[in-house]
Amino acid sequence: MSRRCELTGKGPMSGNNVSHANNKTKRRFLPNLQDVTLQSDVLGRAFKFRISSAALRTVDHRGGLDAFMVKAKEAELSAAALKVKKEIAKATAA
Repeated sequence: MSRRCELTGKGPMSGNNVSHANNKTKRRFLPNLQDVTLQSDVLGRAFKFRISSAALRTVDHRGGLDAFMVKAKEAELSAAALKVKKEIAKATAA
């Protein structure tokens, strides 16, 4: 399982641990991923995603999963999230 957010595409970053003596050693900054279930109001179903905490705050700020998916860029979404986005678009058009 990759350490990548399914909604925003955030992944691990690399950098240095810098000690008081200014010694530098490589480290990884991992995203804070959580397994969550998000409810779609348009489809009336729940979907499970592995997303970052920042993405969860963004979903809440935009007004839910449906509103988030309308604005989300397709390049950032995972394959599963892309299917959900297309389902939501089809349901809102009908």
